[in-house]
Amino acid sequence: MSALPLSGRRILVTQADVFMGPALVDTLRLQGAEVIADVRELAAPSAAAAVVAEAGDVDVLIANLALPAPRTPAADVREAEWQQVFEVLVHPLPRLVRAVVPAMRAQGGGKIIVMGSASALRGMKGTSTYSAARGAQLAYVQSAGVELAADNIQFNLIAQNFVDNPTYFPADVQSNPRFQDRLRREVPLGRLVTAAEDAAFVAYLCGPTANCFVGQVFPLCGGWVAR
Repeated sequence: MSALPLSGRRILVTQADVFMGPALVDTLRLQGAEVIADVRELAAPSAAAAVVAEAGDVDVLIANLALPAPRTPAADVREAEWQQVFEVLVHPLPRLVRAVVPAMRAQGGGKIIVMGSASALRGMKGTSTYSAARGAQLAYVQSAGVELAADNIQFNLIAQNFVDNPTYFPADVQSNPRFQDRLRREVPLGRLVTAAEDAAFVAYLCGPTANCFVGQVFPLCGGWVAR
């Protein structure tokens, strides 16, 4: 009997109780991975290092970072909102990298995957703060990814939108006829990408046949950014 695709791999998922966390944990475990599902927020400067230290050596880090997206018009955004969004979505990334890379180098490589947003690739009204933070994630991964490739560490980002998840598309939103009309109007796929479809792609990136991607951004949004 053949081994499961991710058998023997240790994978740390951050904020595993929100955004894509639950779907990722279930899918990765079904594919044989040992998953460390950490649910702590990472805004505090010391939080990322603590989470990585407690997890121990891992083959893959999945930076699943999320917060409800503010809907403040750009001209009305205040300092507190800007700081909060960047503290949750952006500042933890370099801290996670600093914490996890030394052990990955020592073991000969690893993978880091950021669960990002396609809002960094296509403008949306009322999301300037959120989109800016997601854009900072994207730029950081592209730059750091080409550096870490020399250490056999593949660092990539999934830029998603219109993916079924409880943080951004809860059941009450999905059942709203106006939202269904928006899906048909804006998303060529005509529906939400399922959580299982998203998680399956992440599982592929975690595996041994996906070692050639360097600092890449993968749109996963049912064609929304192609319009």
